[in-house]
Amino acid sequence: MIRTLTGQIKEYRTASILTPVWTAMEVVMDVLIPYVTASLIDKGLSAGNMENVCLYGAIMLGMAFLSLAFGILAGRSVAYASSGFAANLRKAMYRNIQRFAFSDIDKYSTSGLVTRMTTDVNNLQNAYQQILRITVRAPFRLILSIVMCLVIDARLSIIFIVAMIILGCSLYQIISRVAKLFQQVFERYDDLNQSVQENIHAIRVVKAFVREDYENKKFSKAAEGLYKLYVRAESLMALNHPIMNIVVYGCIIALSWWGAHFIVSGTLTTGELTSLFTYVMSILQSLMMLSMIFVMLTQSAASAKRVCEVIEEQPDIVNPEHPVYEIPDGSVVFQGVRFDYRGNGGTEARGYENTSEAGSNLAPPRHRTPVPPQHKRSALFNVSFSIESGETIGVMGGTGSGKSTLVSLISRLYDVSQGEVLVGGRNVKCYDLKTLRSAVSVVLQSNVLFSGSILDNLRWGHPQATQADCERACRLACADEFIEQMPEGYNTRIEQGGTNVSGGQKQRLCIARALLKEPKILILDDSTSACDTATDAKIQRAFREELPEMTKIIIAQRISSVKHCDRILVMDNGMVTGFDTHEQLLKTNSLYQEICAIQEADHGDFDAPSSPPESGGARGGLNKQNE
Repeated sequence: MIRTLTGQIKEYRTASILTPVWTAMEVVMDVLIPYVTASLIDKGLSAGNMENVCLYGAIMLGMAFLSLAFGILAGRSVAYASSGFAANLRKAMYRNIQRFAFSDIDKYSTSGLVTRMTTDVNNLQNAYQQILRITVRAPFRLILSIVMCLVIDARLSIIFIVAMIILGCSLYQIISRVAKLFQQVFERYDDLNQSVQENIHAIRVVKAFVREDYENKKFSKAAEGLYKLYVRAESLMALNHPIMNIVVYGCIIALSWWGAHFIVSGTLTTGELTSLFTYVMSILQSLMMLSMIFVMLTQSAASAKRVCEVIEEQPDIVNPEHPVYEIPDGSVVFQGVRFDYRGNGGTEARGYENTSEAGSNLAPPRHRTPVPPQHKRSALFNVSFSIESGETIGVMGGTGSGKSTLVSLISRLYDVSQGEVLVGGRNVKCYDLKTLRSAVSVVLQSNVLFSGSILDNLRWGHPQATQADCERACRLACADEFIEQMPEGYNTRIEQGGTNVSGGQKQRLCIARALLKEPKILILDDSTSACDTATDAKIQRAFREELPEMTKIIIAQRISSVKHCDRILVMDNGMVTGFDTHEQLLKTNSLYQEICAIQEADHGDFDAPSSPPESGGARGGLNKQNE
């Protein structure tokens, strides 16, 4: 962990070295000033020698200016070093997160990652700042003050040593208890951030179901738990102050008592006693600073561990040693594939399939395909099929049947647990990851649009795409008809998350974005579910007529979306139960027959429009209604 953290100092190493140097020089000046003060009192004021008063006064003034200059230099250096250190930590975390496979992302909650990149890094920045300044200043000042006390009078120094032992034992007891509480505090921060994130993300649902009071109670519960832990931790830390006051006042009383005796006996001067009073305060303040440093380091140790976990995380999926950079075609072959989600019981436990298939109009089949006992916890098993380049393949199956899991293996968002997936005649593990994922475009049902213009969003698929390229992709995705009705056309701004376009419009923009990559394989994971049936049919027809060489895999809930595909893959319980044309499956596959029967009994699709499909006008603009 230490090596990981120090590795992020990088270009701020010089500032990190200079800060302790300037701090040490500042402390030397601070510690010498009381010693000069004693000479000013004894050799100047007490002796009535104004020449010595001016001399020692000038020396003290020079030391004060030097101390100020060294303090300014130390402050600038530590600000530069600590801020740069924090920036490098965030960059390292973010860079590694971008390398994560889906299986790596599954380990951390979104709120947990946000907390690590904000609160935890802030704690480490403050700790690093304290380490560079206070961790040098306090011990150095403590040691020099004790040395000066021994130089002035070794007998009275015993008072400071006893005080240090008492204060040290008390602080150790406090710190050992506070450390455990701060570990729990950061876990509660994750809960608090998760509550806020979920509420903001789903604010429309919260208001639609009038659940504001429930969400307030949930947030209050998380905030209350954090509050109670902080109160306990801060209450223990607050004991530092009264304990230090007791020790300080005890030292002052003991020093005054014994010092007065030594002055009367002539073994101690008034100036030396004055200096000792200054040094005793310096020693005890240094001890207090050290105690605060220990508390901060204890608090930061939990943050350091959480940050280093993300930086040190080794992605499950990495480039092969000698990657292949060319994919000859869009053929796909699955050979005896089995897949298990790490650390859980498959898709139903994970909820992965449910995310992409929300709103499914498929009733659960009455007769499910039996699952062999040895594969009860597998999301996919014994999956074998072959797709020729340029084919259009439909994928059908109920929620949790493994459809989304299946297509995520093609672009190595996950790696198979057994068997192999081939693209272009080679195992996907042989390809350079960037090459493979550039050749495979995946459009999810819940795809995301980013803040910026429509053109900015489209060019995520191809940064160098021309306006003509974007317009062609939008025409194929049937997005051009509503874009042209917008006030600024392709320069219309998309708000964060695409909140100012409807669900169907958002999906069509995402399809156009994927098409701009000019992939060899296009995967539509239930990505026309928010479009009306007429628009869906137009998109499918455009794909058939204008993209004949591109392999298209279409996951859908509507028979109408896949019935014209070259072949249809039917899945149930993580297994392939049929792979043939629509006509043949109607004759041979009982699950497919049941799906067709259900949809025909409901007179087609649940989302069939009750009015003619949009053709512009009011529904063609920035319309927030679901289509």
